[in-house]
Amino acid sequence: MKLTASKPKSAELEPHDGCIEAAMGIIGNKWTALILRDLASGECRFCSLEKTVGSINPRTLSKRLDELEARGIITKVTYPEVPPRVGYSLTKKGEDLLPIIKQMAAWGDKYARTH
Repeated sequence: MKLTASKPKSAELEPHDGCIEAAMGIIGNKWTALILRDLASGECRFCSLEKTVGSINPRTLSKRLDELEARGIITKVTYPEVPPRVGYSLTKKGEDLLPIIKQMAAWGDKYARTH
């Protein structure tokens, strides 16, 4: 009987070192998943995000949006109007995070009421 080494479960979840850490570096910050959730439906303005995300401080929202833009997760478009209008939307990289957000929502729906 020949013994074969099996792949550890952690290797199935994280095929390369740091993969989960990299994803959590983006979605692990407080409010970020909610911002991504709200941008999933299309471009949003700052004031709209401020209302839908919840009790987020405007300064914190601005910081999170800047971080997401710097990481290529969202784009910021400033329209040449008076007063200036700014819209935020997901990039392809940001859209690729939506299945994770949806899974988090499904898990929360399944287990949030059980504690």
